[in-house]
Amino acid sequence: MPLLVATGNPGKLREFRALLAPVEIAAPGELGLDLRVEEKGRSFAENAALKARAFALTSGLICLADDSGLEVGALGGAPGILSARYGGPHLDDAGRCRLLLDQLRAFPDPAQRRARFCCVLVAWAPDGRTCQAEGFCEGQIALAPAGEEGFGYDPIFWVPEYRQTVAQLPAVVKNSISHRAQALRALRPLLLKTFPELESPLS
Repeated sequence: MPLLVATGNPGKLREFRALLAPVEIAAPGELGLDLRVEEKGRSFAENAALKARAFALTSGLICLADDSGLEVGALGGAPGILSARYGGPHLDDAGRCRLLLDQLRAFPDPAQRRARFCCVLVAWAPDGRTCQAEGFCEGQIALAPAGEEGFGYDPIFWVPEYRQTVAQLPAVVKNSISHRAQALRALRPLLLKTFPELESPLS
């Protein structure tokens, strides 16, 4: 039985497949699901739970959903849960990065540009069993975009330990330090305990 991951984002799907291998991952589009869930929660956890529950009940499969985003201290935690929609629907990833850099022009000191990626993962079964975990990746907002890998805010998220943006890191490194990687490491034992039918592929 595949584990349904409630996203159509190709970048996220690549990360989940890499981080959960050898678990069989199914995407909604591969199953003919076209479900739109309004993210009306007030936190990453609430939004992830809304998506996981809706997709589990619709598909009949155990569903894993995430809500994640970027939190910048100098901006009071923004863009936060609005990360994917920051600045309005007319902006793409590059446009949102430019907007964020413009908003931080008054904060050139690296200490003022501290930020973190946050991810909350929620797994939900049609019978109501559920578990969740969270993960973080700490860093800074770079002065300018760099790198061609990744997606979203990766080109402007500087990781001091590696002296590179996330978009410059090899996939194997990103998958070891990312907020989703941290959340998945925390979630894995909870998955085994909550959904013992997944124990064979995950062991």
